[in-house]
Amino acid sequence: MLRSHVIFSIFQRNFWSYFSGAIGYLFIMVFVSAGAWFAFREEFFTYNQANLAQLNLYFPQLLLFVVPAITMSVWSEERKLGTDELLFTLPVSDIEVLLGKYLAVIGVYSVTLIFSLTHCLVLLMIGNPDIWQLSANYLGFWLAGCALLSAGMLASYLTSSATVAFIIGLVLCLPAVFIMNVPIPAPFSSLFGNELSLETFGIRYHFQPFGNGIVRFSSLVYFGSFTILMLYINRVLIGYRHWSGGKNGSAMGWQYLIRTVSLAVALISLNLILANANFAFDFTQEKLYTISPTTRQTLTSINTDRPVTIQAFISRQVPREYASVRTSLIGLLGQYAQIGRGKLSVRIVDVEPFSEAAEEAKAFGIEARKVQSERGGRIQMEDVYLGAVINSGANEVVIPFFDVALPIEYELTRSIQTVSEEKRKTVGILETDAKLMGGFDMQSFRNSPEWRIVTELKKQYNVESVSPAAAIDDKKYDVLIAVLPSSLSTPDMGNLVDYVRKGRPTLIFDDPIPATNVELAPRQPRPRAGGMMGGMSPPGEPKADGGKATSLVNLLGIQWNYDEVVFDNTIKVLHPEFSDVVRPEIVAISTKSGVKNAFSMTSPVTSGLQEVLLFFSGTIRKRDKANVKVTPLMQTGPDSGLIGWADLVRPGFFGGGLQIVEDPPRIKDEYSHIVACRIEGDTAAGGPPVNVIYVADTDLIADWFFQVRERRLLNLDLDNVTFVLNAVDLLADDQTFIDLRKRRAKARTLTAVERQTAPFVKQRSDEQQKANEEAKQALDQAKERLKAEVEKIRKDDSLDDIAKLQALSIAQESETRKVQVAESNIEQLKQQKLEKNQRQTDRQIRVVEQNFFLAAFLLAPIPPAILGLLVLLIRLRNEQNDITPSRRIKS
Repeated sequence: MLRSHVIFSIFQRNFWSYFSGAIGYLFIMVFVSAGAWFAFREEFFTYNQANLAQLNLYFPQLLLFVVPAITMSVWSEERKLGTDELLFTLPVSDIEVLLGKYLAVIGVYSVTLIFSLTHCLVLLMIGNPDIWQLSANYLGFWLAGCALLSAGMLASYLTSSATVAFIIGLVLCLPAVFIMNVPIPAPFSSLFGNELSLETFGIRYHFQPFGNGIVRFSSLVYFGSFTILMLYINRVLIGYRHWSGGKNGSAMGWQYLIRTVSLAVALISLNLILANANFAFDFTQEKLYTISPTTRQTLTSINTDRPVTIQAFISRQVPREYASVRTSLIGLLGQYAQIGRGKLSVRIVDVEPFSEAAEEAKAFGIEARKVQSERGGRIQMEDVYLGAVINSGANEVVIPFFDVALPIEYELTRSIQTVSEEKRKTVGILETDAKLMGGFDMQSFRNSPEWRIVTELKKQYNVESVSPAAAIDDKKYDVLIAVLPSSLSTPDMGNLVDYVRKGRPTLIFDDPIPATNVELAPRQPRPRAGGMMGGMSPPGEPKADGGKATSLVNLLGIQWNYDEVVFDNTIKVLHPEFSDVVRPEIVAISTKSGVKNAFSMTSPVTSGLQEVLLFFSGTIRKRDKANVKVTPLMQTGPDSGLIGWADLVRPGFFGGGLQIVEDPPRIKDEYSHIVACRIEGDTAAGGPPVNVIYVADTDLIADWFFQVRERRLLNLDLDNVTFVLNAVDLLADDQTFIDLRKRRAKARTLTAVERQTAPFVKQRSDEQQKANEEAKQALDQAKERLKAEVEKIRKDDSLDDIAKLQALSIAQESETRKVQVAESNIEQLKQQKLEKNQRQTDRQIRVVEQNFFLAAFLLAPIPPAILGLLVLLIRLRNEQNDITPSRRIKS
């Protein structure tokens, strides 16, 4: 029977002894200062996220020094001073002594973590962190530390030297922290599992989910198992004095060894059994890791006559970056099977390359993804299977690969609903020069693949190609998608306009400069067929309205200029790390940039979106007196403007292709420009019953954005794909998955840093515009001088015609050279000003970030220093009070 008062007495003795001197407070100051250093380094400001992700990367390594520092004297000092013998002669049990000391080191560690809460205070001061996620993060800190403290106590019992105990404690904790880097030799992989199974026995693997706000039951079991095993070994060593002597000492030693091994095997087995269990507590405010109501509704509404089968083909061994994807996928499938019991069955197939399972997966269209990984210090490519096929009757949807940033729940739930429905809605893809459906390209004589957006839509809809050469069936398609309709001929455009006039839901993308293929710009003639021999082929049929799509935009009651591109500096505000490599014509639409109406918060299409990226987008505005309702969906900020085609594009060398001017003159107009809108006809006012979403950029749906969505390339979290899918769903009158797509972490950025650096970014933008205006003015003056010189010669009546021609030729040649030299000098001077301004702005921003870093770093040790000073003063006062007045030194 454990006696709580005995345990508490031992706890008090060891706990207060740690804080009786200055060493304990100095240690806490070092710990919190090191935490601040790791948490608020330069990368923290680069990623612009109000969390402790940077500290989480290094916290397990930090524990390697924290834990031995706390535990090194817990037993070693007792043995060195001989007080351990006195302790064990008291009427206390070994387990009471052990628990009292263990609770004491936990108490010391907990106090240390409490002082590190200054990191959270800094986050609250400069950003908008998720408090509940931080709570889970600190729970992970505490549990990981408590587990390793049990190992540190074991090390302290093995020696009477605190220094040696520190080293032994470091050695004992090393495997738990770095076991993920230990590869399993091939001969033993089949016996002990794979690299991932070893990783699951490491502190880091179980600590990482806490940083995301997830508390997994399997992780709680792991930390508990680790602690129980270490404390049991500690208990055995404490009791050594009882059973080591006598003739049975050796036998008892073997018995305790067998007991320890048996306990270890039992705990390891328990952890292996629970490794794929998905019992977890979601601490995030948005409940990102909780099965959504949409998913539950989808699973419970499956028709029992048409059950759904999910076959997941998953590699047993995956690189470390896909470990969480594999675990989450298996865990979610378990929950799906439990909720949809009787209606949904799940089959998980372990796949090895070149196996029968691999052949089966290939038959379904699931093939291995080549993924780079590191093992044993060697970089190699691995074949990884992480795909699933969902079918019900004749309906089937294949998800070839779940990448690291792909929303697993959304993909599974959408696929289940798609196959369980007897009839899918139909999306039509209008045939234009954009060639979304792929096929044979007469210009290059090659087969071009279908765009990824088409592949994505096929997971939810029936997708069909629609020819504009004939009247479009207004009853067949739930949504029609027209990309680059400005490339249509006059008859084709007429058929599209007739379809839209009937009020059929239509999603339109047009673009003054398609970055995916500049030659498809509306101002350019239609491409000739014939590839390299295209010059011998007749030109394509002329574009309707010369590429201006006049009949279409007139019907819609909007103004869309086919030769103007919008620019904005929002991407430099949102992603300052890209400020040197991106141009203002790459526009980031986001409320985080300070533009409150960047997205329409009332439209299901855009409410909840975080960021959309546009390349060389056009703009839209409603025509005066147009009988339509135009709802802006996406807008630029006031720090934007328009660039004409002539200023932005010039012919390539030798007349081949087009070139984008690197630094064209950019003049801000201080207006917000609409780049996407919803257009609805006002039939009450006599307008056509149109139902259109119009987007002034085709690159928004480029394949590259799917790669960003799946892998979060360059740390970008873009909603381009989500925007398009939401738009299709809204027009198709099916909003089931709109909320599920938007289910993600709220943007929690460093708002205080953004506020202080925004003026510098704006100043840089203003200086750039000023430099552009000065350069343009100087160049115009040089051209005016040439024009004046030419005009002077023309008006000179003293010269005959031949002399005038000669003088004009000489003057033009001379002045042209002067203009070229002046242009070069002006451009060079402009670039010097821009580079100087860039360096100055970078320095100013860096100063702001360094000030925040220094504040965080200096704030961390202040509370423990103050407490230590107070304790020291109280101790000195008490010592003075305990000395009799006659023995005090008189001054």
